[in-house]
Amino acid sequence: MRHDAGGGPLLQARPAQGYAGDVSPQLACQWWQAGDAVLLDVRTDAEREWVGFVPGAVPLAWKQWPGMALNAGFDDGLKAAVPAGKKAVMLCRSGVRSIAAAKRAAELGIEAYNILEGFEGDPDEHAQRGQKGGWRLAGLPWRQA
Repeated sequence: MRHDAGGGPLLQARPAQGYAGDVSPQLACQWWQAGDAVLLDVRTDAEREWVGFVPGAVPLAWKQWPGMALNAGFDDGLKAAVPAGKKAVMLCRSGVRSIAAAKRAAELGIEAYNILEGFEGDPDEHAQRGQKGGWRLAGLPWRQA
């Protein structure tokens, strides 16, 4: 069952295997704006440039375009971005790559969460994103270049 099956956003973290848990875009934004978490946008530089970005989020690609090779600087960038004792909330396009990034962060000793639905949400019946969930559709802070 999806996190939003009850008709509202997930108001607390849901435990997950290999990382601290899954959170709704709304809860991630709340933690981030309160200073309780660092928001890491793990999408590619191209995605942030073409689709939109969250002002103030740390841009740290999990994989790089073209070719989608793992970012060799991810670990160092993550350690530099997240101070000891802070949570990390991971944002990708749909909430899939951010799971892998959260798992890696947990391996490095960081309390990391995946943001469900990601920036663009799930594909609709036409296989297009942006109309079914996600950070952007929720009306949370974002911009286009």
